Amino acid sequence: MEREQALTIVKNQLTEHRYQHTLGVTDTAITLAKQYGVDEKKAELAAIFHDYAKFRPKDEMREIIITQGMPKELLEFNMELWHAPVGAYLAEHEAGITDQEVLGAVRYHTSGRTGMTTLEKVIYLADYIEPGRHFPGVEEVRELAKLNLNTALIKAVQNTIIFLMKKNQAIYPDTFHTYNDLIMNKED
Repeated sequence: MEREQALTIVKNQLTEHRYQHTLGVTDTAITLAKQYGVDEKKAELAAIFHDYAKFRPKDEMREIIITQGMPKELLEFNMELWHAPVGAYLAEHEAGITDQEVLGAVRYHTSGRTGMTTLEKVIYLADYIEPGRHFPGVEEVRELAKLNLNTALIKAVQNTIIFLMKKNQAIYPDTFHTYNDLIMNKED
């Protein structure tokens, strides 16, 4: 699928603010893909579709999680996690994306997972550091991303866990597992 076609499909599902975010994630993902040897077209497509389900009705997302065999424990955690796996499902079934690497990058861009592919890491990080993001710690992660993908990702996941803890929010187990996997398999 070409960029303009993908953007047209996604734009109909997003607010203007979220669409601008998506453009920032897409440009950032392409830059990171070039730097870290990832297929740029796959990074572009995954970035375009990463928030495809962001504004779907809660009941629709819940129903997809239940009927499509996604982990039921998702329903026990913050709804912000839901749009990623639901988005991967909808990108496949509505937009016809069949590339499992692209779908995986969409699926895990909020929670991460153990054994993340480099494409999955690129999309997670691009979403975290795109130029429209402004929050404590993002500049440090942007700088780390220029030097080492895994180091930047560790810091992004660490920041996310700390942020959720400060808000007294439950942390999805995959996020802890992602952090542990990255630390235990750290490559300098």
